Amino acid sequence: MNYLKKKFNDKILNSKKLDQLIKKLKKSKKKIVMCHGTFDLVHPGHIRHLFYAKGKGDVLIVSITGDKFVTKQSKGTYVPEDLRIRNLAALELVDYTFIDYNFKPLSLIFKIKPNYFVKGYEYNLDKTLNTNTLEEKLLVEKFGGKIIFSPGDVVYSSTKLQKTLKPNIKNDKFISLLKKEKISINQIINILKKKISLNIHVIGDLIIDKYNYCDLIGQSTKTPTFSVKPYKSELFVGGAGIVAKHLKAMGANVFFTSIAGSDEYNIYAKKDLIKHKIKTNILVNKNQKTILKERFWNNDYKLLQVDYVDNEIIDKVNLKKIFDTIKKDKISDCVVFSDFRHGMFNKEIINSYLDVLNPNIIKIADSQVSSRWGNILDFKKVDIIFPNELEARFSLGDQDSGIRSIGTKLIKEAGCKNLVLKLGEKGSMVFRNTGFYPQDFFPLDSFVKSKVDAIGAGDAYLSATTVYYCITKNIVLSSIIGNFAAAIACEQEGNVPISKEQIISYIKNLKLN
Repeated sequence: MNYLKKKFNDKILNSKKLDQLIKKLKKSKKKIVMCHGTFDLVHPGHIRHLFYAKGKGDVLIVSITGDKFVTKQSKGTYVPEDLRIRNLAALELVDYTFIDYNFKPLSLIFKIKPNYFVKGYEYNLDKTLNTNTLEEKLLVEKFGGKIIFSPGDVVYSSTKLQKTLKPNIKNDKFISLLKKEKISINQIINILKKKISLNIHVIGDLIIDKYNYCDLIGQSTKTPTFSVKPYKSELFVGGAGIVAKHLKAMGANVFFTSIAGSDEYNIYAKKDLIKHKIKTNILVNKNQKTILKERFWNNDYKLLQVDYVDNEIIDKVNLKKIFDTIKKDKISDCVVFSDFRHGMFNKEIINSYLDVLNPNIIKIADSQVSSRWGNILDFKKVDIIFPNELEARFSLGDQDSGIRSIGTKLIKEAGCKNLVLKLGEKGSMVFRNTGFYPQDFFPLDSFVKSKVDAIGAGDAYLSATTVYYCITKNIVLSSIIGNFAAAIACEQEGNVPISKEQIISYIKNLKLN
């Protein structure tokens, strides 16, 4: 087994080992055959192509394009580069493999100088070479080599196969990420078990969520109107309030600053937050009502949402109180700006908040635009921002670019350290540093098994990630925990806080070890 493992690993080359191999092969006058591609999902067409190529020489070197440089699909490759290279290395037909971190394989061709560069049948269907293939042909021939095309009457496509029958490899991708980042499941569980000593200040819009559960009686014969019979109603503290409750459930000490009206919902929110041992600083504006979002549900389907909102910008008296609170805060390790654009934030106010913050404090920001205009780019140079795809595209004014391009542009323009780009049912894409290089971004698939209520999943993601980023300063480890918290939120009814004990149980039940 050790022999097989060594043989397998020896087939995956880095730049230094590739240079040494080429020098050795040229000296022994071995015929080198080179293939290059994405090899996202290895299918029968690939096997036939590689079988043909292997028969043309002594040594077959297969290179793949690194994840960052695969632009064919907006979200990138379905299978990450480390799994793609290992899939090829496992094939007996292939002698050596290499990841090429360039848009085109020209520099690699220059280095290898293959006797044969083998392209797929589909690149020569009409005998007219495209620009890229022509560049490759001229370079190969410059060194005395030859470009040839594998035969075939059927053209397979990884992209088309994904659309018709996409394999479920999320566990494999997740385990691959853990190995690459040298993180284990036991390490994640052990971190979750540790006692937390964190002080987090949440500043944001308080929202009360009212859920009305109904039986559907029927539809009017005269108008397209549904008739429902409510049988149960529940209130939940939402918006920035549920973020505070999630953070507390994870074990942090939480101080919550918000604004509300002088009404029964303010009283309800204070009682609920105090019950959860959250220190509250809910300022009162007598001219406004507390934000209420009322939803009507039937069999896990949301029939209607009614928003009772004012959206007037916070008054100067309460704004000064918040500034004073931020200035006097000497104990918080982290501040979370939970912006729903219902009055507490605009660009000018955000800049003022950031200016008075302790420069050493960890800064987290989320600006949601589900029913309001907000711009995540108003939060500059913070540690993590948490937009969804719509919010990210809105902030950049970009409807068309691929997800990776959107993330790379956004992290650069925001000047933030990390970006968690939420993609709904598709999971998320996490960016760090510049977001440009392959190691600077990674996807996290959603682990939701049975969705019940996705409302508030993003808040759970933000909260869990925030707590464990503050502890570890590791965006990979912390966003993994956040991703699990979001999955739990989707599988339970109502906007309720998620504890670290729930996350531990959830991870164990996945049996990823």
